[in-house]
Amino acid sequence: MKIVKTGMAGSLESSDVLITVDSNAGKGREIDLDSIVQRQYGKQILKVVNNTLDLLSVEDIKVRLEDKGALDCTIRARLEAAVYRAAGSKTYPWEKLS
Repeated sequence: MKIVKTGMAGSLESSDVLITVDSNAGKGREIDLDSIVQRQYGKQILKVVNNTLDLLSVEDIKVRLEDKGALDCTIRARLEAAVYRAAGSKTYPWEKLS
């Protein structure tokens, strides 16, 4: 999937995450994580982000996460929404997303 503009999803409410994605123009993945639980769950959050990007076939992307203790499923959903918005997609293949 190709990122053509900035995409955002989520909020800064407790137990949520605000995710911003943008193109990284042939430089691979760049992930910036700011989390209140980074010490305990930082590795798991990064794993969820990378697995989701693999599933969506996204390579050249900048991802900024401002996490307020979101669960894995919330991180995944917010990232999928932000990526689809950034790709300019009007439809979502819900049946293919896990």
